[in-house]
Amino acid sequence: MIKVTVEHQSFGLISIIMAAYNAEKTIVHAIESVLNQTYPHFELLVVNDCSTDRTVELVKEIATQDKRVRLISNQKNSGVSYTRKHGLDEARGSWIAILDSDDAWAPEKLEKQIALQEKTNADLLFTGSAFMDASGQPIDWYLHVPSEVTYHQLLKQNILSNSSALVRKELYAKYYAVGDRMHEDFATWLGILKEGKKAYGVDEPLIIYRITKSSKSGNKIKAAKMNWNTYRYIGLSPLSALYYECWYVVKGLLKYKNLK
Repeated sequence: MIKVTVEHQSFGLISIIMAAYNAEKTIVHAIESVLNQTYPHFELLVVNDCSTDRTVELVKEIATQDKRVRLISNQKNSGVSYTRKHGLDEARGSWIAILDSDDAWAPEKLEKQIALQEKTNADLLFTGSAFMDASGQPIDWYLHVPSEVTYHQLLKQNILSNSSALVRKELYAKYYAVGDRMHEDFATWLGILKEGKKAYGVDEPLIIYRITKSSKSGNKIKAAKMNWNTYRYIGLSPLSALYYECWYVVKGLLKYKNLK
């Protein structure tokens, strides 16, 4: 386990991007988990994708109390990948973290990743996951992650949860993938690792992932199709894409062996 001992002030500013659309039921919990981080040097960019509920009102109220929170709004409803890109364009930090508006972080999430980055000089970092149901109640699962992942390993299974990522801004911007018919985050991580960059994991449940019926990962057939589209987007031939798609199915069936 990575021990938290210092503030790592020299690490600098982290820009946290949170896309939000009609998230009034979960966004306060998500934002509070950011504000409770033991590493304080961050900005939280909440990008509103034309919500019609109380999302904007709730974020504005929090932003008046903590200047690290910035509310940004799209001019039209654009989808999550375009919304995150808007946040990236506004980011001031040299590192980017992502948190979905219905997920949450453990208080030491950023600091433990920073400690690992300073030890390994990683370009991309990720963590294990705990889970909660749609109402926020804990689920007795824990998804382990390896200490390191390579490009070819990641092709076989995307073990890098979007809400767990901490990545160098210049790499995230260079390989950022936009599109709602694929796993755009998966395509981004693959682009970074294909360049030979390093990705290291903290095998602790530092994010709490909310499982809902409407989540992309909740529909297995749709997720498999999006996975195929991702392989084709990054330039794999149909034969190579089929090979790794088979791995995707097998790894998906074995996934629950990593849960406890």
